[in-house]
This record gives sequence, structure tokens and C-alpha cells, in this order.
Amino acid sequence: MQKKKVGLFFGSFNPIHIGHLIIANTILEEGVVDEIWFVVSPHNPFKKQSNLAHEFDRLDLVEAAIADQFHMKASDIEFQMPKPSYTSDTLAYLISKYPDTDFKLIIGQDNLKSFPKWKNHEVILDQFGLLVYPRPHSKPSPLENHPNVKFIEAPQMDISATFIRKAIRNGRSIKYLVPDIVIDRIKAKKLFLD
Repeated sequence: MQKKKVGLFFGSFNPIHIGHLIIANTILEEGVVDEIWFVVSPHNPFKKQSNLAHEFDRLDLVEAAIADQFHMKASDIEFQMPKPSYTSDTLAYLISKYPDTDFKLIIGQDNLKSFPKWKNHEVILDQFGLLVYPRPHSKPSPLENHPNVKFIEAPQMDISATFIRKAIRNGRSIKYLVPDIVIDRIKAKKLFLD
């Protein structure tokens, strides 16, 4: 039986915005994966909280944003793992939990240059492989020609969650930057105001 192919899109999603959703949808349309899981990263105890909304609020926003998307899922897998959570540890846990699934890691081209600094990066490359989407101002990387690195042709998204949070704090509209349902949840929970 053929394994299900899942692309893992890690991020703080603080908040999730249309840039994330366009990238995910483009990768699905490319046909390289059957599903995309948005892996919401919890608070990193070694970093300042820096207006990071609570992990369950961020998970809720992701779930709301993709509620009508059959091939997208929100994952809280890292919430139960030791902190700080390293991607390689999360991947090891996922393959033990879902042995019938073939996972690929989705990263922005701007992260490819620093990828060799990641914990167990060779294992991630060899066992999983990378789906890389274009990012503005990306530096060249020696990994660009690696056989397990696949570039996805996608629109270059320069939408920043920082810009969105600042707009919320300043009482400005974030319409078209995030789905309407996400705007409603942010308002109802009074998120990103401090």
C-alpha cells in the first residue's frame, strides 16, 4: 500500500495569514503531498515571549482558517514535547506515531542557507527531504542542488505577522491579510492588543 504523503508546515502562526494559506494550497496543487499539517510551535522558554499569543489561541486560529479545507490539518504535536522542541525530535515522534505516512518538511527559501545549523539536519534531509517555497531576499544555499530538496513554484509572500499584530494594536484593518473568520476570533478574544 502506498504511504500517505504529508507536508509539515512548522510555525508560530502568530497569527496565521493568507501568505501561509497560499503557500500551503500551492504545494497541495503541485501534487507532491496529499495533506498539509500546520504544526503550531509552542512558546520557546529560551526566547522572550515577545507578544506571542498563547499556543492554544494560535492553534484555534489555524483550525478556524482551514476548517473548510479537507487536505489541511492543525497539529498541536509539539505542545506535549520537551521544550525547546527541535524539528528532528518532532519528526522522530511523528514517524513512530504514523509509520504509514511519508513526511516532508516545508520551509521557506530564506531558511535553506541556515538549515545546516539545524539539529540532525542530515537526518532530516536524508529521511524526509525538504519542500522549499520562494521567499524575498533569500541568500543562495549549497543545498539548492541536493536531491532531496524540491523547490515549489509559488508566489513570493512578504506578508508579515509582525505587520499584522502592529496593525491590530494600532486599531487598523487587517482585512484581506487574514481570513475573515480569523479576524472575528482575534476580535472576540482581544488578541495581539498588548
